[in-house]
Amino acid sequence: MELLKTFIFCLGYLLILISLLPLIRQDYWFFRVFEYPRLQKLALNAVLIIGFVSLYRPDTGHEMVFTVILALNLCYLVYQVFPFTTLAPKQVIKAIKHNPERSLDLFIGNVFQYNREAKAYLASIKKVDPDMIMLVETDSWWAEQATIFENDYPYRLLVPLENTYGMLLYSKLELVDAEVKFLVDDDIPSIHTCIKLRSGDLIRFHGLHPTPPVPGENPRSTERDKEILLVAKAAKKSELPVIVAGDLNDVAWSYTTLLFTKISGLIDPRRGRGFFNTFHAKHRFMRFPLDHIFCSTAFTLLDIRRMPNCGSDHFPMYISLQYEPRAAAVQEEPQPDAADLATAEEKIEKST
Repeated sequence: MELLKTFIFCLGYLLILISLLPLIRQDYWFFRVFEYPRLQKLALNAVLIIGFVSLYRPDTGHEMVFTVILALNLCYLVYQVFPFTTLAPKQVIKAIKHNPERSLDLFIGNVFQYNREAKAYLASIKKVDPDMIMLVETDSWWAEQATIFENDYPYRLLVPLENTYGMLLYSKLELVDAEVKFLVDDDIPSIHTCIKLRSGDLIRFHGLHPTPPVPGENPRSTERDKEILLVAKAAKKSELPVIVAGDLNDVAWSYTTLLFTKISGLIDPRRGRGFFNTFHAKHRFMRFPLDHIFCSTAFTLLDIRRMPNCGSDHFPMYISLQYEPRAAAVQEEPQPDAADLATAEEKIEKST
């Protein structure tokens, strides 16, 4: 039993350490990666507290301090993930009535470049029949498979690449001033376009897939953060309503994502509705919300769902938004303070 107690102490202190590490605002992957598993840390923290109190009924000074620290850490983790539970207020309100002229159905998915289950994947897209499709990690093979959409989706922006950062955008709605940009890295594209709704209203769309902060690919989050924040600044300056979507290689509750929402003024339809964990599709316990859709306060929500997986390491996402300018009066736009603005500028200016 003493060996088990020692193990619980060690695991508990390690859990507390990795819960606090993300508070250190360093770009190195070792600090950023521990932002991802907050749900997993919360579950493990709860199990440790229950197990320790049930087995040992703490009575020594050290045992009581350990229990209190674990309890405080549990409260901290609950506070962090609470906005994405169904108990929290919804950040994007539900549309009262569907107006097809002002709605936009969007399907986004990281197909996993080496996934060859294209038939099932593309059938899943056809089933929901969205107005727009954005696929990332698309090489020339995937571009060839996606040609089945050409008849129904006359507007396209296709950037197939062999480096796992290819992007394909198909749209039934007219694309205006569509362009591909390489904001940070010459090998990492992003898509920027205006979309003309059936009503004639224009909205602005940004599609992203920045590099993740992982060893062997990019040990720092500098480039990812810079790309995300450059788009945040562009969204804030836009006179049109904005949607930003894609695999951002960052979790919904991370410091960078929260900074993005403050700088951009965009809101998150998942808040108050669930986590919508999209990665890793093949590992049930290790899943995180990496695929995102953010929108201006002038949008309301018709539908949002995580789609079934078809061979990729990511689940696709489907969302239906409706442009309702009056909603901006009742939905709160995130606001940055002086420290947020300074941090964003520092990250954007930081050399990579």
